[in-house]
Amino acid sequence: MSSADRQPWILGISASHNGSACLLRGDEIVVAIQEERLSRFKRHRIYGCGPSLSTAYCLNYARIDPADLDLVVLCVQGRLTDQKHDIGLDPFLKVRSSGVPILTIPHHYGHAVSVFATSGFAESAILVVDGAGSPVTDFTAAEKSILNGHSTDAWETISLYYADGTQVLPLEKHVVDQGAWLVPYDSEMPGFGSLGGMFSAAAEQIFGQSSEAGKVMGLAAYGKPEFASSDFFEIEGGRFCYKQTVPLRFRHERRWPDAAPEYETLAASVQAALETALLYLVQHLRELCESNNLCYAGGVALNSVANERIIRESGYENVYIIPAAEDSGAAVGAAYYGLWQLTGHNSRRRLPHDALGRTYSSAEVSAALNDTSKIKIVDSTDVIADAVELLCDGKIIGWFDGGCELGPRALGQRSILCDPRRPDGKETLNRRVKMREAFRPFAPAVILEDAPNWFEFGGTSPESPFMLRVCEVNPQRKDQVPAIVHADGTGRLQTLTAETNGRFYELVRRFYERTGVPMILNTSFNRMGQPIVETPADAIECLLSTGLDCCVFEDRIVCKNNL
Repeated sequence: MSSADRQPWILGISASHNGSACLLRGDEIVVAIQEERLSRFKRHRIYGCGPSLSTAYCLNYARIDPADLDLVVLCVQGRLTDQKHDIGLDPFLKVRSSGVPILTIPHHYGHAVSVFATSGFAESAILVVDGAGSPVTDFTAAEKSILNGHSTDAWETISLYYADGTQVLPLEKHVVDQGAWLVPYDSEMPGFGSLGGMFSAAAEQIFGQSSEAGKVMGLAAYGKPEFASSDFFEIEGGRFCYKQTVPLRFRHERRWPDAAPEYETLAASVQAALETALLYLVQHLRELCESNNLCYAGGVALNSVANERIIRESGYENVYIIPAAEDSGAAVGAAYYGLWQLTGHNSRRRLPHDALGRTYSSAEVSAALNDTSKIKIVDSTDVIADAVELLCDGKIIGWFDGGCELGPRALGQRSILCDPRRPDGKETLNRRVKMREAFRPFAPAVILEDAPNWFEFGGTSPESPFMLRVCEVNPQRKDQVPAIVHADGTGRLQTLTAETNGRFYELVRRFYERTGVPMILNTSFNRMGQPIVETPADAIECLLSTGLDCCVFEDRIVCKNNL
C-alpha cells in the first residue's frame, strides 16, 4: 500500500468526569473504552496530562506504539488552559518527543461530532444538552459569535448545531455564568443553572448523589408532577431562566427511602419539566435550520422517557441518539474530528452496534477461570440451548460475549439476563444480584420484528438498538412479562436483529421458540455502585460476590462451586 493510501491512526480522548479513549484506523473505530471499566472506579475522571488506562488499552489492542499515531485529539470538559490538560505532559503518549500532532476541541463540539459522525446522515440538525461543558474562552470562533447570553466566565449547557459533510456549524449556545450549573447547599437541595443541573439537583436531594440522574427518571413513574415546569425555569427571550422555587421547598437532609411520597412527586415533576424544555429546544432547532434529521447527544440524552417524546413529537423524520451520549462518547467525536481534518471526508459510516471494546480470546478466558478454585465449568455441547434452559429454570445468568459497550447500557456483551415471565424477577434481581433500590426497573431485549406485537410505538419505527427509548407495553401482554414492566406500564427496550446482535439475538430467538416470548430481561453486568464488568476476571468476581447463578462465556458455562 502506498503512503497515500495508508489509513491514518487517530486517537481521540475525552478528558472529563467520565473519561474515555477511542482509536480510529481511517474511518473505522478499532476500539474504544471508558476509563472506569479498567480502573473499576465509577465515573473515573481523566486529564489530558495522563497517563490513562484507556489510551494504553486502545494502543495495546491495536498493537501500535504512541509514535505510530498520525494525530491525537483531546476533547476537554473543563478549561483547556488547566495544566492538568496539557497533553504534552502525558508520559505514555510522549507527543512532544515523538512529534505526533495534537488538536484540542471544546466539549459540546466533541459531542456534536460524535453523534453526527456515527449517524450515517449526510446532513442533520444537532442538539447537545448536559450539565456544563467548556468555558466561552475555549469555544471556537464560530461558537463565540452565537451565544444566547454571555458573561466573563460563562460555560456551555445547551448547544444547537447544523452539520453537513465535515462541517459542524453552531447555531445557538446557551451558557451559565461562572459555570454554576449546580450550586450546592449544605446537605440540602442544590440550586441549578442548566437542564442537566436541574436533574442532578433532584438526584442530590433524593439520593445524596448528584450523579444518579438515572434513578430520578426511574422513580418519576411512581409520582405525579405537582410542581409546574415554571417552578424550575422560564424561557424569556429564548433564554432559560432557572428558578430556585423547588430547591427552597427541600430544606432538609432526609434521603431515600425517607420522605418517599414527596420524592416521588419531585422526581415526576423534574421529569415533566425536562420534557417540556427538550420539546421546546427541538422545535426551536427546527426553526433555525431545515433538516429532516436530528442528532442528539450529551448526558441528558440518556433520559429515555424524554427521548421517546422527542421521537414522537419533534417532527423530525429521523432521530439518532448515540449510545455513548454521555462524556465517554466525546472521545469518538474527538477522533472523527481529527479524521475530518486530515482527510476532509465524511464517509457516513453509521454505528450499527455499541460493541467497541476489545475482545478476549478463549485462552484469556481460561486464564481467568483457572485463577480461582471457587468455580466449576459445566460441560456443554450447545451453550445457547443450555443457557435457554437455565433461564427457563429460573436461573439468573451473566452473559459475557465479544467487546464491551462504550455507553452505559448493557446491550448483550456484558449483560445479566433473566426470564421476563418471572413475577418475582424484578424484586429478586434488585435485592439479590444488583443490590439496589426496589423501584429500579429492568429492560427487555426483544426481537425487532416481534416488537410491535408487544410494545406501542405510536406510529413510529419500532427500532431501538441502543435501549434509549421507553414505550408502553401492550396492555394485553403485560401479565406475560411482569419482570420488565415498569410502574407506569412501560419498558426501556432494546431491539435485536440477527445481523447486528449475533449470538445474543440467537439466544433470544431460541428462548422465543421455547417459551413463545420473544424477549429476555437484560440489565448491566455489575452491582450497584460498580462499573460494568470489562474482563473475564471482572465477570468472575461479580459472579462470586452476588446472587448470580452462573455466567456464560461464549463457549462455556461457569457456576459457583457450592452449586
